[in-house]
Amino acid sequence: MKIHPCQIALLTLAISISALSLPLASAQETTQTNAAQPAPLKVLLVIGGCCHDYATQEKLLKQGIEERIRAEVTVELSESTSTETTFEIYQEDDWAEGFDVIIHDECSANVTERPYIDRILAAHRNGTPAVNLHCAMHSYRWGEFRQPVAPDAENAAWYEMLGVQSTAHGPKTPIELLTTDSEHPIMHGLKQWTTIDEELYNNVRVFSGTTALVSGKQLQPANKKQLKANPDAKGTESTAVVAWTNLYGPNQTRIFSTSLGHQNDTVADARYLELVVRGLLWSTQNLTKDGQAKPGFVK
Repeated sequence: MKIHPCQIALLTLAISISALSLPLASAQETTQTNAAQPAPLKVLLVIGGCCHDYATQEKLLKQGIEERIRAEVTVELSESTSTETTFEIYQEDDWAEGFDVIIHDECSANVTERPYIDRILAAHRNGTPAVNLHCAMHSYRWGEFRQPVAPDAENAAWYEMLGVQSTAHGPKTPIELLTTDSEHPIMHGLKQWTTIDEELYNNVRVFSGTTALVSGKQLQPANKKQLKANPDAKGTESTAVVAWTNLYGPNQTRIFSTSLGHQNDTVADARYLELVVRGLLWSTQNLTKDGQAKPGFVK
């Protein structure tokens, strides 16, 4: 049977149209898939100041977070090593705009300028979650800060965001970590461990709205003053909350904090990073009840 030239031309055209339609359908499916998956979490890590190897720790934190969940970590690192370290990003009222969560890892104990601190806190009062690490607990303090501050006191603002007031730490010795709320999503399935030489931050005051997740127990050897008074003085055992959550301000903004993280090897520890990442996911309401990242943020 002969095929008319017109039929051949029509058949060729049909095949060509069919071939062209395949990539279009594939692209449409890809668009739909991408639309169903949320954007990666936008994380701002503010880090720097006194007494720590922040140049190393910012890399450990950024890599550790981005390896575990779908997140993009923007780093605001100060090279200053002073207790008066400030950050340019905090000079603008809308400094937190565009970020899903802020990680405070600054060590700025002697920064006391209220307009500056108020700008930081305003973002969290207005609903931007926070994760606070280690020396963030000892930042932005003034007045009689070594005494328990009263709620709503002029110098209580930073502590109220944190949920715990801490003023000092003990020697660098191992801390035995004990789960105090195993049912909390952040702690679900996490194992207890003992740190390397770390600093146990004291608890001067724990605010209402705070939920303790982990307590730390540390054997602190007798100090020089104690040994001078009694050469046979024994060490003492100290305990304190070392990881907790807080609901802050009128919007009940989710805040997660841990006072652990002095040593680079602690920050690099997979168990520490898992704790921080879960705290970050919980603060942004992207953690399931069994302690897993919600599907859109699983790496």
